[in-house]
Amino acid sequence: MNGGPPPAVVLVRPREEGNLGAVCRAMANMGLERLLLVEPAAPAGDTARAFAMHAHQILDGAERHASLAAALSPFEVVVGTASLRDRGWPHPVLAPRELAPWLARQAAGAKVALLFGPEVSGLSGEELARASVVVTVPCAPAQPTLNLAQAVLVVAYELFVARGAPGAELPPAAPRASARQIERVAASLESLLDRAGFARDTTFVRVARDLRHLLARAGLSEREAMILAGILRRTRHALARAGALAGPSRRPSE
Repeated sequence: MNGGPPPAVVLVRPREEGNLGAVCRAMANMGLERLLLVEPAAPAGDTARAFAMHAHQILDGAERHASLAAALSPFEVVVGTASLRDRGWPHPVLAPRELAPWLARQAAGAKVALLFGPEVSGLSGEELARASVVVTVPCAPAQPTLNLAQAVLVVAYELFVARGAPGAELPPAAPRASARQIERVAASLESLLDRAGFARDTTFVRVARDLRHLLARAGLSEREAMILAGILRRTRHALARAGALAGPSRRPSE
């Protein structure tokens, strides 16, 4: 696949114990071990354990996080998943079979998180904006969405098959910037634009989200993220010395 550690599965607010257990079993079937849950998440009770047949170690070891940002912070590449049945998406999306080649090309050696939304609504636009790439599973129009565990199984299966296929060894890639580093750059950029008066524009919230998505998709290395952070920091200092940043601007009502 991408030559790095096996991907982790991140479930955002899963509601059903049965799905939680079934996801664990699907992960075990496909050789994945690390599960992260974003609260509020279903408890790992008797129903979850019943569905997690022979995968209790994954269920017992699941990491629970209070926010999506906290769950994604150790990862360098975030793979979002969505049906996209009722909304357009401005960027290219991949089918599950295309994901492994994409990771091999774009994210060799990276720490990858596979991000799945809650059963009823899926991932929100704000949550998908954190993704480096989005995967969608084509389905029949009469039933266009998959059960949560089924979606995990389909994506994990394609990665499992790809890991077993022979292929040339890729040279090691530069260390990828983590989600935490990307978030710091995005927050610093948003703050600079705010203080420079850009926030007076009524489109500021949407622009800030699009900039965050751009950074998530850019595949920045650690060094590139550090360079951007340094540029933003020095720009703020220079403008402050020149008296150009008197204080934060007032944002329009949202």
